[in-house]
Amino acid sequence: MKPQRLLVALTVVNIVLLTFSWAQSRTVAAQGVAPVLRGRALEIVDDRGRVRASIQVLPARAQKDGSLSYETVLLRLITEKGRPSVKIGASEESAGLALSGPSGTKDTYVQLGAKGNASSLTLRNEDGREQILKP
Repeated sequence: MKPQRLLVALTVVNIVLLTFSWAQSRTVAAQGVAPVLRGRALEIVDDRGRVRASIQVLPARAQKDGSLSYETVLLRLITEKGRPSVKIGASEESAGLALSGPSGTKDTYVQLGAKGNASSLTLRNEDGREQILKP
């Protein structure tokens, strides 16, 4: 008779745990979407775990010429071969957009930038032809 009581007691405990677990999952689902997602960086990965998009806050750092760069927010969209083809950056000093050619190219790009009170648009082809527009 003891084994039967033990089985009944275990069944009751399992039912209580299942009910508690189900009630918790319903509570979490009822809260809906979080109003804000906060963090220091965000990465979106594909099915293979490769980073395909990222948003980062890059700290200020010393440049080669000794000057200090500003803290920068950078968005990158990355191809399946790992090339960051779209970059958008912003800091107190400047803002810019860069569109790169497909994987396998080195010098095909478009850059649109504003630094201080000046802006420019640079177009460059793989054959080395380049056009820079400044107002």
